[in-house]
Amino acid sequence: MRGFLERAGLTVEELDHLNIIHVTGTKGKGSTCAFTEHILRRYGFRTGFYSSPHLVQVRERIRINGRPIGKELFTKYFWQIYGRLDETKDAHGGTMPAYFRFLTILAFHVFLQEKVDLAVIEVGIGGAYDCTNIIRRPWVCGISSLGIDHTQILGDTIEKIAWQKGGIFKLGVPAFTVKQPDDAMGMLGSRANEMKCPLWVCPELEEYQAHCGPLHLGLAGQHQRSNASLALQLSHTWLQRRCLPDQRFPSDSVVNTAVQQALPFKPSPIMTKGLADTEWPGRNQMLKHGAVTYFLDGAHTMRSMQACVHWFRETAVQHERKASGPVVRVLLFNATGERDSAAMLKLLVPCRFDFAVFCPNITEAIASCNADQQNFNVSVEHMLTRCLDNEKSWHLHNSTGHTKGAPLLIENSLGLAPEKRADTLVFPCILSALQWITQGRDSVLADPAERELPVKPSVMARAAPLCNAAEVHVLVTGSLHLVGGALKHLDPASSK
Repeated sequence: MRGFLERAGLTVEELDHLNIIHVTGTKGKGSTCAFTEHILRRYGFRTGFYSSPHLVQVRERIRINGRPIGKELFTKYFWQIYGRLDETKDAHGGTMPAYFRFLTILAFHVFLQEKVDLAVIEVGIGGAYDCTNIIRRPWVCGISSLGIDHTQILGDTIEKIAWQKGGIFKLGVPAFTVKQPDDAMGMLGSRANEMKCPLWVCPELEEYQAHCGPLHLGLAGQHQRSNASLALQLSHTWLQRRCLPDQRFPSDSVVNTAVQQALPFKPSPIMTKGLADTEWPGRNQMLKHGAVTYFLDGAHTMRSMQACVHWFRETAVQHERKASGPVVRVLLFNATGERDSAAMLKLLVPCRFDFAVFCPNITEAIASCNADQQNFNVSVEHMLTRCLDNEKSWHLHNSTGHTKGAPLLIENSLGLAPEKRADTLVFPCILSALQWITQGRDSVLADPAERELPVKPSVMARAAPLCNAAEVHVLVTGSLHLVGGALKHLDPASSK
């Protein structure tokens, strides 16, 4: 990474001037970063924010003052970095950085050129060997909730994963974590001791409220409360160390190498306003389009799916009480990579969906599909087979006794299996799935710009409950890429 950074005309010493907050974790690290960035932006600082993955446009990964950088700025800086790397590749065996590494270098370059006051940097995967870990001197580090994910890269136990995450600790730099499983906390403590880094465990959000009253969060879900507490500690510590450099604070201490309990404090009005106004698309997000309400959450691990189910059941019931008639619940699901789809689907069964719809993370089955949302590493056939496997898992969990596969439900498409019961359907792309689910009741999807794909008459006949319901509630989950593909169609502004 250092070699690519230097070929791009940057040095690790320059990164020291970005006043970085470095955050890792399995679940909630993006939300923690969003809370932290929003709080510090409200203080008047010019913020940089690097996150992954993006939902619709790759530019979302690199934000200035909370907004993705514009197309012209992205293009300008992209070619500056690409040009320097391309010019030097022959002298380095023709090597060029991979996708995420390139974007990380680009983000650093953008933040330096745009002279941000601070940069909130979200780790990609893990920590110790992540390319963001070229950072030498962050002002403060954070670790959100840990769980099992990316096991082929990080290891198959919580201790191995915690070892990787603790790799972002730096000598003398205060670090904060939320409460973790005992094995994970033990490993984080060991890593902090090894690095001579003071490690603090965040208090519950309720403990701050004793000083200021109820705290309201802009992000829905009970699980966001620990992320908000971590964000309060990160922003508070950054402000103390960066803006009051001549004073010593408890978090600067490296004498006590044991994991310590961080103290709650009275959040400033700016902090409470920052927490309340934070937005982070694709995570516990709701969109209401007339009679159709979309619940979008990119949960893709067991723990995040548990949180998603709790949020959906609680929120959907509140909306159903206000409905003027029957409500139909629809699940739109996909999962990618090594993740255990069957286990996640089992968690979703208690939500009592009327339809379970499956599709790959292909935004639309036509050539104009956004390149920022395509996966060039997996074949379409593989993605569709995965959807059919998910459908079979759903039937097994629901004990239907029928496990025949469903066909792809676009007219003139090649069906992979004979037709089956009407409670599950498999579509070849996100747009065709959304158009069938909404049955023309969402004016955004009915826009002429959204090309409508022909669906078999037998499939249209199944849609009577969707047409007759007073409201349709759609949970889109299992993959952030699926949620991003849905948002491309449901929120056209996100594509501009």
